[in-house]
Amino acid sequence: MLFKNSQNRYGFSVIALHWLMLVLIAAVYASMELRGFAPKGSALRANLKSLHFLLGLSVLALVAVRLCVRWVAGAAPAIEPPMARWPALMARLMHAALYALMIAAPLLGWLALSTAAKPVTLFGFALPMLTGANEALAHPLKDLHEALATAGYALIGLHAAAALLHHYVIHDNTLVRMLPGRGSR
Repeated sequence: MLFKNSQNRYGFSVIALHWLMLVLIAAVYASMELRGFAPKGSALRANLKSLHFLLGLSVLALVAVRLCVRWVAGAAPAIEPPMARWPALMARLMHAALYALMIAAPLLGWLALSTAAKPVTLFGFALPMLTGANEALAHPLKDLHEALATAGYALIGLHAAAALLHHYVIHDNTLVRMLPGRGSR
C-alpha cells in the first residue's frame, strides 16, 4: 500500500521517506566534509556551505512530512521472531535519538546563523531569523550544532549496524521490513 503499513512490511511511503532521508542526510554531511577541500573565500566553498544549509533545512522539512506519514501509516509491522524487551526498548530509544537529531541539528544550525546575523535561504526564499544578532551566543550554538552532527555519525552508524546485526546474525525481519521493493506497494 502507498501509505498504510501491512502486518509484515512498511508502506511504500514510509520506506521511500526512510531511504530519501538517508540520501539527504548523507548529502548534508558530504557538503560540509567536502567544504574542507575548497580554499577559504572560494566560490566553491561558499556554494558547499549554502548547499549544506539548504539540505539541512530540507531534512527539517522532510522530518515533519515523515512524522505525518508515520502517523497515517499505522502500527509498525511486527518483528518476527519478536525481540526481547530490552532490545526493543533500545530500538525505540535509538529511533527517538535519530528523530531528535533530524530536528535539533537543523534548528541549531538555523539558530546559529540567526545569532551570527547571517541570512538563511531555502530554495531562494529568505527565511526569518529565529532571533536577533548575538555574537556571544553564535559560537556556542555553532559548537553545539557541530557536536550534535558528530554524534550523528555514531547514531547513524549504530542504526545501520543494528539493522545488519538483525539481518545477518539474529535472522529476524527487521531490515527486510524497510527494504524497497519486495512487495512494498
